[in-house]
Amino acid sequence: MSTVTQILNWISSSLLLPVIVLLLAALASSLVSLGGFCATYLLLIQERKKRKDLLAALRAGELDVAALKPDGIFSAHLADMAQLDWNELECEKYISEVRQDYDRELERTRFLAKTAPMLGLMGTLIPMGPALAGLASGDIGNMAYNMQIAFSTTVVGCVIAGIALLVNSVKKHWYAEEIGDLVYVLDRTVAAREEKK
Repeated sequence: MSTVTQILNWISSSLLLPVIVLLLAALASSLVSLGGFCATYLLLIQERKKRKDLLAALRAGELDVAALKPDGIFSAHLADMAQLDWNELECEKYISEVRQDYDRELERTRFLAKTAPMLGLMGTLIPMGPALAGLASGDIGNMAYNMQIAFSTTVVGCVIAGIALLVNSVKKHWYAEEIGDLVYVLDRTVAAREEKK
């Protein structure tokens, strides 16, 4: 039995360095993601205003969707759909591809939000064994060092998960709103064409 526990202890201890390296890589990735999010935040606010203006013009009957100039993300999507001649099947496929692109982009932050707490927990539990052994042997310095690692990895894991959750949540709402508006414009345009017939 002692051989089995020693093997488990060795495996657990050998995982500490990879866990710390993965946590640092995840922290760098989440900070890059947060930086990109902050950089595009003002752009996305402007995009939302443009989208609302386009939808208001469409509802008022003042927007010619066929002659739309792409001066933003939403209008570029509408211009692409206009090139498909507002064919309902093709436009639905296009919207589906846009949705898939957005889902792929959100998958990175979802992955970080799920894995960072696991890495933080592993980084907490792995040094606890040596810390308790140090406490039992009276080596307070070793215990304090291992406890410091344990708490640091927990905090870093929580920070990574918090950043990823924030970015994912906000972007998910932005993208869902845009997809919903694309479907609305398609339905309205197709309905208007059918009325003309």
